[in-house]
Amino acid sequence: MYITGIILSAGYSKRLGAFKPFAKYKYSTFLENIIEKLKKYCGEVVVVTGYNHDFVNEKISSQKNNKIIITENKNYDKGMFGSIQKGLSENKNSDWFLIHQVDQPGLPEEFYKEFVIQIDNRHNWIQPKYKERKGHPILVKKETAELILEEDINSNLRVASKNKKVFKKIWACNYKEVLQDIDTEEDYQDLLKTKLQNR
Repeated sequence: MYITGIILSAGYSKRLGAFKPFAKYKYSTFLENIIEKLKKYCGEVVVVTGYNHDFVNEKISSQKNNKIIITENKNYDKGMFGSIQKGLSENKNSDWFLIHQVDQPGLPEEFYKEFVIQIDNRHNWIQPKYKERKGHPILVKKETAELILEEDINSNLRVASKNKKVFKKIWACNYKEVLQDIDTEEDYQDLLKTKLQNR
């Protein structure tokens, strides 16, 4: 089973006041932290850029190899869905795709290990939830990826998930980080406080 990891890293980061992919977290950055964890469970990792593409490309160029792919979504200003489609289009033959937002660096490695073993033959969409709230990242099978690629760029995952060909598995997990959404300076400071508490 081949899994492609997709990291959505194309946005402006306007509300954070800093460029989110390279905000500091632990001993590296949001983006580098996620790459390192996904590499252990994915055959390849696709980083979808947009805003500041050249900067991202230069910063992680040393990591680019047959496992790390950088692709640019030139329509990033139209929203996240186009970045998802761009990432999925990089390897249409992958068995599964793990779609990951760049502002979830706090997910521990154990999460990914438990997440990928949720894959089965009855479902083509796997999503974690914590205390009745659905979160991210999500896993989609090849056939679901094809449905997403058929949608208009102005659509979204919620619309795509309502397709009758989508069979969801909602995994109740113990990782509150699946609800993580670092959008503002306050969110970022809360993340750093949590990191200090967990040392």
